[in-house]
Amino acid sequence: MTAAALAVQAGLAAVVGVVLAREFGRSHETDGFFSAYVVFIVVVLAAGAIRVTVLPAFARARGVGRLGGEVIAYGLVLGSLAVPLLVIVVVAASPIAAALTGERSGLSQSTAAAALPWMMLAAVCQLFAGLAASALAALDDYGTSAIGFTAGSAAGLGLILVLVGRQGIEALSWGMALNGAIALAVPVVAIAVRARKERVPRSAARPSDATYGARLAVMGAGVALPLALQALYVVTNRLAHGEGAGAQTSLGYAYLIGSAVVGVTASSLGLVTAVPLTRAGLSAARLARHVASSAWIALVVIGAVAGVFGVAGGRIAGASLGSSYSSDIGDELGRLVVVLSPWAVVSVGVSVTFPLVFVAGRARQLPWIAVGALALQVPLAWMLGRVIGLDGLALSLAVSTGAVLTALLVVLRALGVTMQALVPAVASVAAIACVAFVPADLVLPSSAAAVVGLVVYALLIVVLCGAPSRAAWRYLRALA
Repeated sequence: MTAAALAVQAGLAAVVGVVLAREFGRSHETDGFFSAYVVFIVVVLAAGAIRVTVLPAFARARGVGRLGGEVIAYGLVLGSLAVPLLVIVVVAASPIAAALTGERSGLSQSTAAAALPWMMLAAVCQLFAGLAASALAALDDYGTSAIGFTAGSAAGLGLILVLVGRQGIEALSWGMALNGAIALAVPVVAIAVRARKERVPRSAARPSDATYGARLAVMGAGVALPLALQALYVVTNRLAHGEGAGAQTSLGYAYLIGSAVVGVTASSLGLVTAVPLTRAGLSAARLARHVASSAWIALVVIGAVAGVFGVAGGRIAGASLGSSYSSDIGDELGRLVVVLSPWAVVSVGVSVTFPLVFVAGRARQLPWIAVGALALQVPLAWMLGRVIGLDGLALSLAVSTGAVLTALLVVLRALGVTMQALVPAVASVAAIACVAFVPADLVLPSSAAAVVGLVVYALLIVVLCGAPSRAAWRYLRALA
């Protein structure tokens, strides 16, 4: 259910991307929108991180009858951070937009400034929606949150389609705000109804003895790394501004495609397995099996997406996004999706491993890993961008994110055993993708090559990797 909800969200977001491309093309205006969208993604990523961070604490609190108190306590901590952040963005939208776009004035800057307050409102709603979703997960309820996130995405898209023709690009940020409001309202109402039905006493909502500072430290440790990971993209996106008009837009679309694949597959598994693993306990061997099993599901999808975009990215971009993305621009977008596939692979590892740090109670090193990742990305992205252009910027994300995955496995004391299981899986899927798509691309037109390559890829996966894939699925089913 969680994966399906994320898939629907990603699909509806893709429709919004199509609307953006067809209505506004590839220009300084879309660059401004994507610059503001970076801030939204940063906060939403923090929401996902908080959702994962508090899951073990909520699972333990439920066991002793203190879930309501923990939820309220963490909600107060979150509000003390989110509300001032919203106020700052609303008041200082213009200078923030100038910093993000690299322009003190102009269409990119004004577009970003108009979108930022609404996007931040949407992001704050998503923050609290994630907290409510974690509370429901501790109660073994994943369906309500899935409905909320799906309904919010659908309503937001509907508002965008109704208003975009008359109100312009700003209608997209209004739709995002509506999305967040509904995603928050559904789980909150469900929690209130459940508490009333079960006649939960008011004393159960009293926070435990943990201090504000202790909870803030837990959330800070949890948010630091995901924010740093998104900051890697912020840095990269800012450097893409030097590649000319539209470069940030192309990188943004490629990044969204990769992020959607990682989110639907690995992130959903990370969310729904944190509570069972907290109850079952964690060893190095179990961790390695868990990461490898989760990765199999995601790697198969990444290989297919990279192959299809590699041979027919230009045709797909032109057909879906409009004439502004046909010919060389579409080919560039398809190539960027392929170049970003190593980043998607290591991001799968990070998405699956990150929740385990909290299950194991070893989150203190996360802020230092975050600082190290940023310190690596800034000079690396600048250097590779100067040498290889947009492709170099994309590759820099893979290198820095790979360093983060290595550090996480070191913290969990499972680097060697996990890599022994993970590297063969990555190599197998990469080899199969090359065998399936490269020959088809050499002898067939792009559309036919994509179809034939995908069929051959699926057959080879079933024949050559069927056993490990089935074993991975059996493990995950047993864990759930």
